[in-house]
Amino acid sequence: MTDSPQPDSDSPAVDSLPVELPAVELLNGLPEVVADPDAFARAIADIGAGHGPVAVDAERASGFRYGQRAYLLQFYRRGSATWLIDPIAVGDLSPLAEVLHDPVWILHAASQDLPCLREVDLEPRRLFDTELAARLLGRERVGLGPLVESEFGRHLVKGHGAADWSTRPLPPSWLKYAALDVEVLVDLYDILNADLRASGKSEWAEQEFLAVLNHRSSPRRDPWRRTSGMHQVRGRRALATVRSLWLAREDLAQQMDLSPGRILSDAGIVAAAMLDAPDRGVLAERPEFRRSHAARHLNRWWTAMQEAQALDEADLPPTTLPSEGPPPPRLWRERDPIAADRLARARAVLAHTSERLRVPVENLLPPESLRRWAWQPITPINTSTVASALTTWGARPWQVDVLASDLAAIGDPPPSAD
Repeated sequence: MTDSPQPDSDSPAVDSLPVELPAVELLNGLPEVVADPDAFARAIADIGAGHGPVAVDAERASGFRYGQRAYLLQFYRRGSATWLIDPIAVGDLSPLAEVLHDPVWILHAASQDLPCLREVDLEPRRLFDTELAARLLGRERVGLGPLVESEFGRHLVKGHGAADWSTRPLPPSWLKYAALDVEVLVDLYDILNADLRASGKSEWAEQEFLAVLNHRSSPRRDPWRRTSGMHQVRGRRALATVRSLWLAREDLAQQMDLSPGRILSDAGIVAAAMLDAPDRGVLAERPEFRRSHAARHLNRWWTAMQEAQALDEADLPPTTLPSEGPPPPRLWRERDPIAADRLARARAVLAHTSERLRVPVENLLPPESLRRWAWQPITPINTSTVASALTTWGARPWQVDVLASDLAAIGDPPPSAD
């Protein structure tokens, strides 16, 4: 018997070489974009003639245009073609909404697309979110591309998600990307739905999907406070400058239908607010204000800064906004050691339950629900009071069922000997 040949020590091991997966291909060739009444009528009839759930996706122009408007809508349903619809060109989408009223909608990371779909009066009555389903099933990677690789052994070409989808005409490679994103969803739905049933997690998923459907974001108070770099700004007068510039930029961005950051960067707003002595000439020399849109509208920015400087002291914004919830957890040990211990032990319960159920911690319980309960629980602490509190703070019934008794067992630590 002869020895087997040994690999060259300088050559990479065969097992370490990346495996090139075959690419996902279009089902029925490259679709054209529906942009006129006749094509829209054909799309409605074809989608209506299909069967089963309908895969839905939307492409926006975030970072390019103002707001989160959809510039392309994608639909695929078994028994029909893949349809790419330009909602701007088509206008009234109510006939499409009627056809889509009954079927389950399959979306990936639905919370990202539902707001722009609602903006054009499209909203599912029933939803299946493939990303959420994958999370509940304990899949290690839940992005659409990785899921397609793990479930189908194929490579999904990505790379155009952050493109300017208001571009017309759309390049063929973008259209292929858009079509594939919905064509893979129906088969993925079949696999994940079957696995949810087999694992006894179907009801959990239904509750999660319903929560996504019912969620509506509340208008944020003082959205200008989310300007990147705000931590560098000191003093109420400087905060007023940030607010004034932010509002001026927002108004102009809406008029021009451009992303605010393409007109004036957050860094420019912060730099202007931090000037020791506001001066138009100094402002004009700042690199952030020498770019095209920022330079062209310098008078607007200077006027906004002067308005902030002229405000009475009583009209200046407060340094911080009052908080309705508990303080940041990093402050708990100092302010309430018992609550800090309770939160630490509750997090340990969640970590153990996460491992046991193969559900990520962040999907076991909304973090805000946990913090609010741990900071000020209803007493006495028992399964009933924990369940009531978690429900009040947004936990779903399945989350309460799997966590309430274990969290109740935490109780409170004994008083300190000191």
